[in-house]
Amino acid sequence: MRNDKRVAPEEVRAMLEALVEPAYQKFASSLLPGVSEVLGVRLPNLRKLAKRVARGDWRGFLEQSKGRSFEEKMLRGMVIGYASAPLEERLAYTEAFLPEIDNWSTCDSFCSGLKFAKEEPERVWVFLQPYLQSQKEFTVRFAVVMLLFYFVRPDWIDRVLRALDGVKHEGYYAKMAVAWALSVCYTVCPVETMAYLKECALDDFTYNKALQKITESRQVGAVEKAAIRAMKRKERK
Repeated sequence: MRNDKRVAPEEVRAMLEALVEPAYQKFASSLLPGVSEVLGVRLPNLRKLAKRVARGDWRGFLEQSKGRSFEEKMLRGMVIGYASAPLEERLAYTEAFLPEIDNWSTCDSFCSGLKFAKEEPERVWVFLQPYLQSQKEFTVRFAVVMLLFYFVRPDWIDRVLRALDGVKHEGYYAKMAVAWALSVCYTVCPVETMAYLKECALDDFTYNKALQKITESRQVGAVEKAAIRAMKRKERK
């Protein structure tokens, strides 16, 4: 694949199909329960293609690309991250993409590509707030993963912890995102996060998963892990 050549929107599907690996398709499908169409294209190849699309008529691609496969959705999300555009246009494309997110992999990869969040964090923070209270599981996960990728740092930690405490969605992937985010909070700001955990309003499942993820971190010492394990709640049925 030549990285210097631009790609027309109508060429993308054929290029995507040329990257399919049947053996990889079986492996990828096993990691994505509930996802009906997985072509079998490796993520590094998707990223290379997305970068090429983003250098060309990426707006035309986003308008024309209506395929429903896992890879086609992933590619659209990556293009939004790589494309050069003003912040408000990026946010508009981000909002339009959210209904397409139906699995953890698309969600997390999409978030990892939205690095423009580092450039104007205040605006992006405001943009994310409504999605933390969404009724859609993966929309909530999107907002939470954006917080853990771009806002877990000392000057934002109090706001992040309050935001995470307010997430009430019952979906498994939303709860696991909150647990993951709290484990990242602990590794970056252990004092503030520990104080939060002692008085938080988290449900038992999310709270215990957060403790588990903290103890799985290599950045947390043995003594700390023992103290964290002792904080586990007995889940109420």
